[in-house]
Amino acid sequence: MAPPDAKAFTRRTRLSAPALPPQILSESQSHSPTIFTMKNPTRRTLLLLLPLLLALTGCAPKHAGDSDEILIGEISSLTGKEGAFGQGAHRGIVLALETANARGGVLGRPLRLISEDNQSKAGESATAARKLISRNKVVAILGEVVSSRSLEIASIAQLTKTPMISPASTAESVTQAGDYVFRVCFLDSFQGTVMAKFARESLGLQRVAILSSVSSAYSVGLAKHFKDTFLAEGGTIAAEQRFAEGDKDFKAQLTAIKASGADAIYVPAYYTETALISKQARELGITVPLMGGDGWGEPELIEIGGDAVEGIYYSTHYSPDNQAPQVVEFVKNYRARWDGETPGAFAALGYDAALLLINALERAGTTDPAALRDALASTRDLPGVTGRTDIDENRNASKAATIMTVRCGQFIYVSEVAP
Repeated sequence: MAPPDAKAFTRRTRLSAPALPPQILSESQSHSPTIFTMKNPTRRTLLLLLPLLLALTGCAPKHAGDSDEILIGEISSLTGKEGAFGQGAHRGIVLALETANARGGVLGRPLRLISEDNQSKAGESATAARKLISRNKVVAILGEVVSSRSLEIASIAQLTKTPMISPASTAESVTQAGDYVFRVCFLDSFQGTVMAKFARESLGLQRVAILSSVSSAYSVGLAKHFKDTFLAEGGTIAAEQRFAEGDKDFKAQLTAIKASGADAIYVPAYYTETALISKQARELGITVPLMGGDGWGEPELIEIGGDAVEGIYYSTHYSPDNQAPQVVEFVKNYRARWDGETPGAFAALGYDAALLLINALERAGTTDPAALRDALASTRDLPGVTGRTDIDENRNASKAATIMTVRCGQFIYVSEVAP
């Protein structure tokens, strides 16, 4: 996937509101204010006089809620170090909403997406959530993909009774924020367990080291569940080392792991750290396989890690090589929409999160938040790209996990593990 283009996510100022086309209208906005300078006083004067001119001609600028559109908010890491995650989820969401609009919209109304870029930074998601809810009046929020940033949104969504659906946040604490918070992905307790059993039963590993982040809810949760299950399965944790978000030098931790005699390393991290960890491990002469979770499955892992990520294993939500009819159709449509790009797991989850919201709106028959919340909570057996979605009493989805590896610079399907 090409690096995100930051220019695509700047604020747009509209002088008039055109008719909504059949495809989804997506407004990606930053938190930076629009700045007018005195270099062009004529343009500035016209902009200042625009409200008066519109009033004199009988026209008024449109605001959120003035039209018959259903406004849907999205908060994601469209740029920054987890930009590949956010870009994938965003494109999946856009594809789902465009498809719905092409069929006539929902409840006879067109869908409109308002996207906010948190730039992969802590604190930005909370600011974006307040804006989408109070200013844009969205009926629901899709996002975030990273658990720690979803937690920022969840407390605000619950306080304001705004339904929220996370496409990919796997930390158990996300939906514990309250009954307006949902997700379409499996939990860390499941994928941590899956990888521990895979390590013991399929790879025959006895001694595994863990290298995790101290500042990521995702990493902490996965490390715990992997460790508990691996020990219960008769394995040994040879060493436990930790790092902080933003670290780029892992050689001290890897040196200690090498001395432990571990026959594999479990690294519950995102692709940015994992690629660097893999390269530094190989530089230190560590040849054992690395294992991880769904934060690995982006092309950037291979682009950055190169030969160092050959032979790794990780758990994820789907494979584009799956020949199930709905997956084949999704991959075909996604490639047609996004210039031949093959959709990763976050694109599939973004698509399924939007499908869940669309289905709930149709069944609720209204955008009323309480009715929409009830419809989301009652979802059963909804077909999607990452499997069928059943929302349980804790607003979580029960899904199978897919095990992938890297061979010859390609992501390769290994197996699927049912819940």
